[in-house]
Amino acid sequence: MKISTKGRYSVTALYELALHYGEGPVSLKCIAQQQGLSENYLEQLMVPLRRAGIVQSTRGAQGGYMLAKSPAEITISAIITAVEGPIAVVDCLLAEAGAVEQRCNKACTCVTRGIWEKVCDSISEVLEGITLQNLLDKDQQKKNIGCIG
Repeated sequence: MKISTKGRYSVTALYELALHYGEGPVSLKCIAQQQGLSENYLEQLMVPLRRAGIVQSTRGAQGGYMLAKSPAEITISAIITAVEGPIAVVDCLLAEAGAVEQRCNKACTCVTRGIWEKVCDSISEVLEGITLQNLLDKDQQKKNIGCIG
């Protein structure tokens, strides 16, 4: 499984919003500049994130985006799932999650299916266990000990 730029850029953009949590809306231009991302691409990413209730938008000259919940309540899993869809390492698991229509006719007898389910469960567990607040805390720790990488 490979997380696409949609997933990676969404996490990066929401990290920037987490840095400004409680300060009001942040413009896409500001996010793009601070994180080195395309403003046009960010605009596309915010649509599913808004639909998922992860971000809120405000129109107007002082408008922009802000987190709809605290950084501690937003998991990396929620972000990735909002923009990428269900997390699965093989197509047959996507069918089970309702992301594709056709269910594999070998699902009940497949010898390897259990392996892919365990891999998928492990990935999901890790992504569910990391919040934007965890990223903020880790970044602060790096700054406190003088580590940049």
